[in-house]
Amino acid sequence: MEAKVILKEGMSFEGTAGTGFTLPLGASPAVGGKNDGFRPMELILIGLASCTAMDVVSILYKKKQELTEFRIEVDSERAESHPKVFTRIDLHFIVTGRNIDPAAVDRAIELSSTKYCSAQAMLSKSVPIHIRSSILEAEA
Repeated sequence: MEAKVILKEGMSFEGTAGTGFTLPLGASPAVGGKNDGFRPMELILIGLASCTAMDVVSILYKKKQELTEFRIEVDSERAESHPKVFTRIDLHFIVTGRNIDPAAVDRAIELSSTKYCSAQAMLSKSVPIHIRSSILEAEA
């Protein structure tokens, strides 16, 4: 796996991965940026959420759950002083579908958290990650 970050101008960068996809990276005006891209710490949260989301959705599909919507809302706190690491991360799994089995959701989240999600395995060694889930019935 490889990635690179290239300076575009000022405090604006572009990140590229081995897959060929790119994304804008930027800094806040407080540090000379133009507010024109993702912040690095935001990407860590998105990486965590997407890693576990892909696991959970894949498992729920295998369990024949009829998903109509799925999302993870992430909330976090950071230390006040540098390096301003995360001190808490909360993941809220919101599963919408028809006749969703709560036990299937719980098991999918557990498997992702304890076995499959490498981002969570790494981050959980340095920051508490709290998990909760909600199941919503899809409209007919």
